[in-house]
Amino acid sequence: MYPLLTGLRIVECASFIAAPSCALHLRQLGAEVIRIDPIGGGPDFHRWPLSEGGHSYYWEGLNKGKKSIAVDLSRPEGRQIVADLVTAPGADAGILVTNFPKDGFLAHERLCALRPDLITVRVTGWGNGDSGLDYTINAALGIPFMTGGADNGERPVNHVLPAWDLLTGAYAAFVTLAAERDRLRTGRGREVTVPLSDVALAALGNMGQIAEVLAGGDRPRHGNALFGAFGRDFVTSDGERVMVAAITRRQWTGLLAALQLEQAVARLESALGVSFEKDEGLRFVHRDALFPLVEQAIGALPLASLRTRFDGAGVCWSPYMTLSRALREDPRLSLASSMFSELDHPSGQRYPAPGAAATLSRAVREPGVRAPRLGEHTDAVLADVLSLSPSRIGELHDAKLVA
Repeated sequence: MYPLLTGLRIVECASFIAAPSCALHLRQLGAEVIRIDPIGGGPDFHRWPLSEGGHSYYWEGLNKGKKSIAVDLSRPEGRQIVADLVTAPGADAGILVTNFPKDGFLAHERLCALRPDLITVRVTGWGNGDSGLDYTINAALGIPFMTGGADNGERPVNHVLPAWDLLTGAYAAFVTLAAERDRLRTGRGREVTVPLSDVALAALGNMGQIAEVLAGGDRPRHGNALFGAFGRDFVTSDGERVMVAAITRRQWTGLLAALQLEQAVARLESALGVSFEKDEGLRFVHRDALFPLVEQAIGALPLASLRTRFDGAGVCWSPYMTLSRALREDPRLSLASSMFSELDHPSGQRYPAPGAAATLSRAVREPGVRAPRLGEHTDAVLADVLSLSPSRIGELHDAKLVA
């Protein structure tokens, strides 16, 4: 955690990945994040993967370092407590991150009556407010019809990484800071809506895929081949599978040198009247001619020899490994790096947890902080933020409005 945002207070009312990861990014840069959950936990409190005791590693991961307050959100009195926390005074306060409905009790217009300069960052599925998750957005955009090989036919192939959730969370964190900067300059708050659908559609447009579709139709499946350049999976003589990619000229020449394929590829270039070194697209166009050459060369070498050659020539490659194997064997993915802190988590497990995924010059990375136990900071937050007395906090507990 870096202390760059020390003093900034974020109130989070959210579940699942996108909005909680937004607040997590801000927390890992030093902001104070107060997470509000319903008593007993929200819909993601027991989400898989789980520890043997039934605690959610998922929830622990997304809520590291946050303060937790548990409130009965079904009652008007509980909702008023939330509104008071969101709109509490302070130049560095008055920022809400949520994925609650736009017209619910956390409606921006309603909260602005209590604090006109409020910043609300609201993550949604679709821009019109319809419910949507990463997998449904992905399906609607046609990504599963680009994934997989030709043998999948017309059957869509999902992937397991919730890319739009993660990208939306990061984008929402960026927008939060942009809105806060604007408020410092103008004194005005605002509501910012960040739909997964818009982030996904913009990403495809920024990568040229919308233009591609409008000009020539949907992209067909190419299996594990890297679209528009050279890349694919290959098998070594000892049965290890590796991914090899060559996008730049240097990567391409390094690959040929490592596999001693310069002459064979030169003959192919002469026969076709092309230069693969100058045009990465031609490496994709003529992949059916290039793949067998590389396949034969890699298939004649064990992984250890291939590693020596590839690393010496600056080839862009990686062996295929399970996550558990990668964490054991790849020093670039070491859990002993400064990004990780060994923490005792609410699940009762002790394991390394990541902090901010960035290295900042002239900034000392502070030790990580575990996720809170549900409602761990209820009393402290009510006292510090709302200045409630111990007797008043006790009354709220007696009335089961907080826990």
